[in-house]
Amino acid sequence: MAFSIEHRAKANSLEYRIFFKDCKGHYISPFHDIPLYADEKNGIFNMVVEVPRWTNAKMEIATKDPLNPIKQDVKKGKLRYVANVFPHKGYIWNYGALPQTWENPSHIDANTGFGGDNDPVDVCDIGTKVCERGEVIKVKILGTLALIDEGETDWKLIVINVEDPEAALYNDIEDVRRQKPNYLESTVDWFRRYKVPDGKPENQFAFDAEFKNKDFAIEVIKCTHAHWKELVTKNTDGGEINCTNTTVYESPFICKPVEAQAIVEATPPCGPGGPIPVDVDKWYYYQKN
Repeated sequence: MAFSIEHRAKANSLEYRIFFKDCKGHYISPFHDIPLYADEKNGIFNMVVEVPRWTNAKMEIATKDPLNPIKQDVKKGKLRYVANVFPHKGYIWNYGALPQTWENPSHIDANTGFGGDNDPVDVCDIGTKVCERGEVIKVKILGTLALIDEGETDWKLIVINVEDPEAALYNDIEDVRRQKPNYLESTVDWFRRYKVPDGKPENQFAFDAEFKNKDFAIEVIKCTHAHWKELVTKNTDGGEINCTNTTVYESPFICKPVEAQAIVEATPPCGPGGPIPVDVDKWYYYQKN
């Protein structure tokens, strides 16, 4: 299934959004309408790319907006950029989310002892291609890392694009360790320290920051997919989560194409992008704890 995107408002602005369309040109939600599986029989999943590798703008699926477009995170009224903590430059993978998953904050994870972070499950694609914002790629699951972010469970899936020329070499987390020395260690280091320049302490991890394998990661996905089903069918309270969708027929939140189009057109058309703050390229150095 092919998907396309539509940019609205000016890039690098508070109003900027990326909306999604299906193969028929109908507007959809990347959170709710893009299927979890690209090929369930062969264990291939869809990944929505929010942040291309090496970039700093913290883009994310807007879970509280109708149709859940991608937007840039905002902190204290300003667009949020991830700091470069030496030796890392921006995100060190293509970063995004699995559609039709939800880390329920009311569900205490038996593995971590903490509730979910109220978002779709995060994904790190280790493939060689630098993807585009809003690109939907097909991925193989390799493993997962259990980040504890300010008292919330925040799973980080490690995946590879099935179209990567070396995809056949990767089938589990140990393949990453063997084929890409120090990449997993660098991933832990990135997640541990990326908020320190903002004045926050280092992040913590469950399992002493050890990566869990593919089978474990698949169980995490199945659990969060089940929580999403409860969310989108209104069998659990999602709070401010917006479940407007156009294809989930068992959902009371489904809307008609004309209603979806009105949602999109409420955002101004795309225009020239604004400037990026000069300090986005600044390097931060500090002694590891």
